[in-house]
Amino acid sequence: MYSIVNIQSPNAERLWPHEWFEAVCEIATKSPLLILQDHLRSELQYNTALKNDSVSSSQLTELRNRILSLLEYPSEIVTFVNNMEFSQCSYLFSVYRLETLRVTHSSDPVAFHGLFEYMDNNGIMKDKTHMWECIQAVTEKAFKLFLEVRAEKPKTEELETELEVYAQFLLVKFNHVHKRIRRVADKFLASLVDKFPHLLWSGTVLRTMLDILQLLSQSLEIDPNERAPEFKVPNTPYTLTAMDTMADRESTVKDFAARSIGILQEAMLWAPNTTRSHLVEYLQQLENTSRGLYQHTGLALATESVLNYAGYNRASSSLGKRTSSAKELNRIGKAPSYKDLSRNLSKSASQRDIFGAARNSTLERRPKCVISDSSNFMSNLSLRSRYLGEVEGMRIAFQDGQKALINLLCQQLNKTCDTQENNRQLLHGICWAPVRFFNESSVESAVACWDWLLAARSELSSQFMQEMSAAWQMTVDMSLGLFRADPPEKSPLIQSEGEFVRTEPPYVIPHNIWTKFLAERVEIAKYSNQDQVEVMASLLQRCLSISIGSPKAMMSRHVAGIGARFRLLSMGLSLLQCDLIPNTISKSVLRERIYAATLDYMSTAPMWPSQKSTELREDILSLARFWSMMHADKKYLKTSDAQFKDPNTDLDASTLHLHADMRSASIADTEFSRPGSSVRSQQQGWMNTLSSVSTVSKRSSAMSGGQRRNINTGATLVKDYIRKRNLILTLVANEVERLVTWYNPLSQSELFIPGDEPIGAWRNKTVSEKQWRENARIAWEISPALAVFMPHRFKNSDALQKEVTRLVRNNPVAVSHIPAALHYLVTVHSVEADAPELMHMLTWSPVPPVVALGYFSRQYPPHPITAQYAVRVLREFPTDAIMMYVPQLVQAVRYDTMGYITEYILWIAKKSPLMAHQLLWNMKTNVFRDEEALNYDEEIGEQLENLMEQIKRSFTPPAYKFYEREFDFFHKITDISRIIKPYPKGPERKQACLKALSEIEVQPGCYLPSNPESVVLDIDYKSGQPMQSAAKAPYLARFKVRRCGFRELENMGLQDPSNTQQIIKRANMNSEYWQASIFKVGDDVRQDMLALQVISLFKNVIEHVGLDIYLVPYRVVATDPGCGVIECVPDSKSRDQIGRQTDITMYQYFQAKYGDETTPAFQEARRNFIMSMAGYSVMCFLLQIKDRHNGNIMLNSKGHLIHIDFGFMFESSPGGNLGWESDMKLTDEMVMIMGGSMEAAPFKWFEELCVQSYLAMRPHREAIVSLVSLMLDTGLPCFRGHTIKQLRQRFQPNSSEKEAAAYMLKIIRDCYLSWRGKTYDMIQYVQNQIPY
Repeated sequence: MYSIVNIQSPNAERLWPHEWFEAVCEIATKSPLLILQDHLRSELQYNTALKNDSVSSSQLTELRNRILSLLEYPSEIVTFVNNMEFSQCSYLFSVYRLETLRVTHSSDPVAFHGLFEYMDNNGIMKDKTHMWECIQAVTEKAFKLFLEVRAEKPKTEELETELEVYAQFLLVKFNHVHKRIRRVADKFLASLVDKFPHLLWSGTVLRTMLDILQLLSQSLEIDPNERAPEFKVPNTPYTLTAMDTMADRESTVKDFAARSIGILQEAMLWAPNTTRSHLVEYLQQLENTSRGLYQHTGLALATESVLNYAGYNRASSSLGKRTSSAKELNRIGKAPSYKDLSRNLSKSASQRDIFGAARNSTLERRPKCVISDSSNFMSNLSLRSRYLGEVEGMRIAFQDGQKALINLLCQQLNKTCDTQENNRQLLHGICWAPVRFFNESSVESAVACWDWLLAARSELSSQFMQEMSAAWQMTVDMSLGLFRADPPEKSPLIQSEGEFVRTEPPYVIPHNIWTKFLAERVEIAKYSNQDQVEVMASLLQRCLSISIGSPKAMMSRHVAGIGARFRLLSMGLSLLQCDLIPNTISKSVLRERIYAATLDYMSTAPMWPSQKSTELREDILSLARFWSMMHADKKYLKTSDAQFKDPNTDLDASTLHLHADMRSASIADTEFSRPGSSVRSQQQGWMNTLSSVSTVSKRSSAMSGGQRRNINTGATLVKDYIRKRNLILTLVANEVERLVTWYNPLSQSELFIPGDEPIGAWRNKTVSEKQWRENARIAWEISPALAVFMPHRFKNSDALQKEVTRLVRNNPVAVSHIPAALHYLVTVHSVEADAPELMHMLTWSPVPPVVALGYFSRQYPPHPITAQYAVRVLREFPTDAIMMYVPQLVQAVRYDTMGYITEYILWIAKKSPLMAHQLLWNMKTNVFRDEEALNYDEEIGEQLENLMEQIKRSFTPPAYKFYEREFDFFHKITDISRIIKPYPKGPERKQACLKALSEIEVQPGCYLPSNPESVVLDIDYKSGQPMQSAAKAPYLARFKVRRCGFRELENMGLQDPSNTQQIIKRANMNSEYWQASIFKVGDDVRQDMLALQVISLFKNVIEHVGLDIYLVPYRVVATDPGCGVIECVPDSKSRDQIGRQTDITMYQYFQAKYGDETTPAFQEARRNFIMSMAGYSVMCFLLQIKDRHNGNIMLNSKGHLIHIDFGFMFESSPGGNLGWESDMKLTDEMVMIMGGSMEAAPFKWFEELCVQSYLAMRPHREAIVSLVSLMLDTGLPCFRGHTIKQLRQRFQPNSSEKEAAAYMLKIIRDCYLSWRGKTYDMIQYVQNQIPY
């Protein structure tokens, strides 16, 4: 009402009694903001109180002029206001009146914060009538009035605090995600400083500014593909949201750093001593916290500013007085201005003179260090630090008033510091602290203390190095960090209940920090202290094992430890190549250890890194530096250094360490020999620890033999070292390429690794087949494990593969503990030839179940040994790990000519009733080859029927009752399809469905076949919904289930029904949820089962690697020919359904649901979309999944994209197998969500995830081939004769990782906005009315 009165008269407030006016002002201060939740224009247009026809044109014109008059006719909005309707003018005028009254009459310090909420409102931002620009003009006017009111207040401490809070708020808003709001904040900050210039040198403002700069710099360290972080600004109630992309983050940091430099420069100009004092205090506060040990951008800027703008010292100040030009004289007595600050920012660094004058000739002749006053700052800082520490110590000591104890402590401290013996105790405590608290912060703090100690008391450096070396050795003995024993590697192909797929990497961050310190000390000691060199050499001798490929390694072989490992090895090479170790034996032993530690890392399967991008880059640089040093090692290999002393001479400590390592390694190798194998000879033990051509092994033989003492000449040993060096260079170069490909899958120039050119040149050298065979033999002599994994690293060499196969077949015992080595022993040719070495297979380590089942497929001819081994392996795994492979297990009967798999099926069915149920459903389905149960499977139909009868007869009485309850319950559920089929589609069929569903009672302990981990508690009797099918009658229903686990459900089912109810009641209520399922009749769902099996394996692989990929391998179970149950994807809609409801693109749907691209909700949804899009795109390519119309693509509420319905895959596709669609669907609306172009950062992340997912899947190629091979004879339409060949080809088996990455990128770019996908959507629209 007050606004309407004001519309009529410019002096309307005078018409009101004063008390009324005061009341209105009070109401305004407590009123909510006039922010509309939905679209602004529509809300105003349909507001009955603000109809446009309720005022005349002259009144509307008067209102517009009134608004412009109040806003002082800003030129940028005059046109916009004159085009506004009455409702819009009323809204704008109301905002003006409400907010000006609020800011001028409210005592709340945060009264003006609401101005930014208007500008940050999504509806106002999106308004097409330029309401945002008009609101901006209102906020500027309101803020101006706000400052005028504050300026009239008394200058008190309370006002000072308020002004500092205002400045803090505006500094935070200066870094808002919206650029327009940042500009407004900058403008408001300028107005605030111009009105209250002393805020420039306020300690609170300066500290907040530097803290914000630190937070912005931290955002650069966070992966831009992760969720945009929110930071709490220290000592304020505000949070700071980082930008979504790295480019925007860098731009924001750059802009704010420039503004911060300007503020500090201006503050140093007008209040240098006060500003310096605040900055010293800021440094002091950081020094007293752990943050002082890390990179702090705010601290760096403060220090840099003080040093750069310190001004002239006392002796030079008279020479640097400002000139008395008219321009300068006018500035005297004038307050500092934000405009001056901005003007100074436009100058170059050389033009910025803190005193604003050209230096005279005398100052030009003097260096900056002579005339600068920066030493005052450092002295001030030092004195404050010293006395602050003393005062703090006294305060703590005197708090209990025990003066006698204080005096005693002081005396003891003085005595300790003066005594050499006690110095050692202090050193011990300082050096051993990180061992007691082995974490990142403790080691970081310890290294800072060590640096301080070595700088202040350099005479203690040798003692310190000895203590520190002992502490390092303790981390080795305690198996901490880098020296953690590697747990057994978990295979993503095996997943059991309650087990995580991913193996946690060792906690190597403390050792990373420690090794960097050691590397620096080595470089210092090389040129200054021989004693320290010997200490470092001894440290390396003790922590580098001579054993290669042993199951129990001293140092973790996990890729997470690669940086620390190769930093240590580079230190060793640095000592060797500087010729600082006088003892020849010590040099030879250290070199042997370095070579062994390098090869030991390579004696396991290649792993994909788990480090963050910045950490991985640092590790790659360490690896590249080691390669360069190893490449240069050839010129340091001297004949004299390679020879050992005469065995009759004394042995040094290094040699004794070496022999101890050799003995332990030999014992370890014997312990890990497979049962049934003969005891290895001494020579074989040596081969597994050292190369047979190594200096140590030959010397050891000489020492034991006596007569061979002089056979090994230095020249021969040098040649042997060069051979091993060349092998190491080849292996390390390959590892560098692997890691670089993972780190930079798109080959972006800004992520280039310096020093990679010579490594690439080495990799690109042509290697003959003879050399590959020689490399394999050298590797086998060094360690059979090393040789076994070489073909995993070098996939393009058939000669290498054949040579390793020959070596394994000649000596299978040496690698029988390595499951991955089995495929060298068991080949199609060796099985067909009944090779005698196949006997070793019976004692081989177990391979994953899917690999074992592969021995019952077309890939291998039947053989009793392969069958016995496969069944032994299957028996070793828990039942729930085998359940995933039930379809393959049933199909294995087809190829089991000797009855081994049949016996296993009967054994596991008797062991587990739940497994028996799954087997029975699958066997019933596969008795016939078609969905109509007309085409009997002549090969295994009769055998499966006999098996089903045997399984039922093998049930115990409780198990048989469980079987009857479950199958009776599920038969009633599926029989609803038969009941409703005669009814016509529509309401009649739905009513019949609801009636049939209402007649089913839940039986205790029963479950849905697709979910054997959850018991059914209830049925939603109103959920029955027939699906859209005329000839068939599938339907959907919802069930209330409780997740209890595979084993618990099995125990529950075997109980008496009355006991089962009690068990259910005692179970955890938090695991209850509603599960919707579709019950299909007349459709063969076995193909969907196969596709989802592979997708489930893919998900396990991705989790094992740690990639941000989202997949939903919903479950499908075939229960009869043409029948099955399909789980519904929860909380999801099909793209088709969204199109019918909204008639907008997917990108527009995202904007409508989550907001524009700048909102955190949209960014999170886009991130989810990309993670799922990448996973399903790779799957669509590998499995050649087709028929990807919008009815088969789902979106859930969080933005994830999910593919369903896999009726066309591998060699089948719609339209008579035309193969019309592209390898993956990348339409324009999908690309728009991912940034709109291939150059956009979100799309590049999509490409990275696709490449990394593809690379992660390649090592599991043969497991997927085995999975598919077992299904080839089921008669599924997706198999047309070339499935396996084409599937293998899509994995690019003979390509390097770099070539495979380029191949996947080509696939993506060929599918980018493919016209084939677009035309297929058009065809689906014409044929089936599916929107696109």
